Amino acid sequence: MRQNRLISTALVMCLTGFMVFACAPNRDTSEAVAIELDQAQLDRFADTLIVKYTVLNNRVKDVCGDSGRCFSVQIDLSVREDFAATGWQMYFSQLFPVHKVESEEFEVETINGDLNRIVPNGNFDGFRASEAKTIIIYLAGTHGNEFEAMPNYYLVGDSLEARIVESTVPIIDPETGLEIMPHLTPFTDAERQFRITDNEKIVWARSSVLFTANEDMYADQSSLKTAIIPTPYFIDIDDGDRVIDLASGVDFQLVGIDRQELDVAIDRLGQFGITESSSGTQIRVKVEPDSSRLAESYELQIGSNEIEITAGDSAGAFYALQTLANLVTLGDTSVPVMTVHDQPRYQYRGMHLDVARNFHSKELVLKLLDQMAAYKFNKFHLDLGNDEGWRLQIPGLPELTEIGSKRCHDPAESRCLLPQLGSGPFADTTVNGYFTVEDYQDILVAAAARHIQVIPSFDMPGHSRSSVKSMEARYRRFMAEGEEAEALRYLLSDPDDASVYSSIQNYTDNTINVCMESSYTFIEKVISELQVMHNQAGQPLTRYHIGADETAGAWRDSPACRRFLSDNDQGIDGVEKLGAYFIERVAGMLSDKGIEPAGWGDGMGHTDPANMPPIVQSNAWGRLIDPAHRGAHKHINHGWDVVNSIPDATYFDFPYEADPKERGYYWASRNLNTRKVFEFMPDNLPAHAEFWSDSEGLDLSLNDALQTGESGEIIHRPIEEGKGFAGVQGHIWSETLRTDEQVEYMVFPRLLALAERAWHVGDWEVPYDHEGASYSPETSHFSSEMRLGRDAEWNRFANVLEGRELAKLDLAGINYRIPTVGAKIMNGKLFCNIIFPGMKIEYRRGEGEWLAYDAPVDIGSETVEVRARSADGIRIGRSLIVQ
Repeated sequence: MRQNRLISTALVMCLTGFMVFACAPNRDTSEAVAIELDQAQLDRFADTLIVKYTVLNNRVKDVCGDSGRCFSVQIDLSVREDFAATGWQMYFSQLFPVHKVESEEFEVETINGDLNRIVPNGNFDGFRASEAKTIIIYLAGTHGNEFEAMPNYYLVGDSLEARIVESTVPIIDPETGLEIMPHLTPFTDAERQFRITDNEKIVWARSSVLFTANEDMYADQSSLKTAIIPTPYFIDIDDGDRVIDLASGVDFQLVGIDRQELDVAIDRLGQFGITESSSGTQIRVKVEPDSSRLAESYELQIGSNEIEITAGDSAGAFYALQTLANLVTLGDTSVPVMTVHDQPRYQYRGMHLDVARNFHSKELVLKLLDQMAAYKFNKFHLDLGNDEGWRLQIPGLPELTEIGSKRCHDPAESRCLLPQLGSGPFADTTVNGYFTVEDYQDILVAAAARHIQVIPSFDMPGHSRSSVKSMEARYRRFMAEGEEAEALRYLLSDPDDASVYSSIQNYTDNTINVCMESSYTFIEKVISELQVMHNQAGQPLTRYHIGADETAGAWRDSPACRRFLSDNDQGIDGVEKLGAYFIERVAGMLSDKGIEPAGWGDGMGHTDPANMPPIVQSNAWGRLIDPAHRGAHKHINHGWDVVNSIPDATYFDFPYEADPKERGYYWASRNLNTRKVFEFMPDNLPAHAEFWSDSEGLDLSLNDALQTGESGEIIHRPIEEGKGFAGVQGHIWSETLRTDEQVEYMVFPRLLALAERAWHVGDWEVPYDHEGASYSPETSHFSSEMRLGRDAEWNRFANVLEGRELAKLDLAGINYRIPTVGAKIMNGKLFCNIIFPGMKIEYRRGEGEWLAYDAPVDIGSETVEVRARSADGIRIGRSLIVQ
């Protein structure tokens, strides 16, 4: 809090963009005498203005036109001392488009994207102490949790530095260590605030709801010593339950492999107390190339006196050592005598991290790579460029990071991009930033040491505002210097383009103009510089993710595109074909450089496969209800490498539970906890209709049979025999994740469940039917025996996770989510359970002391709260009141 204070309490300060009015107490503001507004007074106003943001109704009718869903919020503004003003402005982020405003004294204007401003109008008669002024805003969309309210509102005045409104600055939740928004009024009304459609069946995950969900869970430590995450292909456990104690250390004997290929796994063993010693247990590692072996496969033989590893490649040997480390329980250096024959389910086991919307540190990336390697992930999809930021230094294009890597209050965008996502008016914040060439190469070296391929991405042609605006700034610089040719060299936008469009994030100017040769010159430059970085780091660039998102309405009134459409000799005769042209052309550019193109499935689906390179990656990210399987299966039948990216199961920026205090977007699922990720059957998307619902909790019905149109043309066919998904990928999009701790919270422990599905095929999974089938809650492809098998395997997994793996995450400093506790009061007794059996549970009566919960407790009529603790006992999870 700033300590600026006004000298006289007899004065009433009235902020305007230009003036503040000095008035006698109780004097009508129309008689105010204008004096100049200075910085100290602006600071004072920012410190004392109180903003309150309340979600009123998530199911507003007949206001938002054709937008469908509509909600209303109320913003209350108040001050501690009288303050009159005409002309000041307050900027704030609102994720959804404004459709209607109800206020006598204020206008609400959308600037671009999610940036809006509140401006007093001619009816504004000033603030009076402790009296709130109310603005009601109607917006297209839904507001189903508390974290869609963005922080860091800020005030501006003429020729003065912008100031953040103190009451909107995030504070740290003492329970979770995560940000909370102090200006947001907590949700209390399930019907009006939490429920987002009239037909929705999703219920608020209060303690009683969680208790019911966890009732089939039970503590079982019987497999703790021998279970491995992810589960190997085959395990043969010694009948006599023999173990080998590695407390005296291990001695490595390597044949056919360099030590550096194993260093990371060896270091991990050391962290768990198994260090190297020439007199320790011998571990023989032998790598022999063998074309009959599946890549990354291995055999691990743990005997009573020695350990032997054989593999066909270095990655297989690396994973064998990770399996050995996974068998270790902290504090116990013994492992069971067993034989493991292992191979991966998929050759692509990926994790995606968006550092573009909000920047995240190199340290977070390196921590994530460590855990990916520990659980046998091998692809890291790093999203480095999107509307809200460009995050990699490109030699020769300094504007990309000087301007495109930061957001601040600069309406001309000559120094930075416009603020978005509650970033506030200042460039010096953690949500801004970029990786230098050295930083990026450190990431590449770390990934290679962990047998992980980095797949970089700068989304284009849509979602490209950071690069578009950066290159416009470059254009202005060189034009001012009289160098027109250089100004035009990398320009990504047509200065005369009059197209009117709005992207999904409400931008009106975020799309690369695909009709300009300078756009392809820019892409060539970026890819060439990326290649140099990768080569220097020892990990050649072999796959690049284009993004391939488009923006409806772009280019329609661009003179450059009109010229291109009239002059090109490639048969492109309409604006609707330009997106496919761009993707096909960039894919060809990449292929010519020996780089395999990748992109999101919807954009890639616009292309003609005949015009694409022989190897193409398509990320299938549609929702199950869309239905996702149609586009995914079509691309598989093209012969493309289709990575299963359906948000229903793989978007870790979605809430864990259906609770307004759980952060994240929820457009495909309002509750994506670790159990649901474990239940995912990535080979058979439509089969989920038998036991999952859509984002509203409504039943799914998915038809994967051969389907034809009215003219007999095939509109859908099942996956052809011998084909299937190339892999699966988890995802973090960072719109609502402003800190590294928030990212870790959302990724872990869900990543471990995805590792299980990426590496291992559960024998309870419904096999894919290449003849085609229909699935719904009324069909029974997923038999009762399969369900029982799945639930038993989940219980085993959850016990191992709690009993062994969470402690390792604690040791690594990972801020994983501690689950909320299920609880009920029955006959005066408190009963508790939790999704990970054995986790420490605590309770308290009223505001009393927190006590350990071990068995049902007599409570009586007192209010009771419950919470859980991390495996190491240090951190606490979010508490719930038992209803």
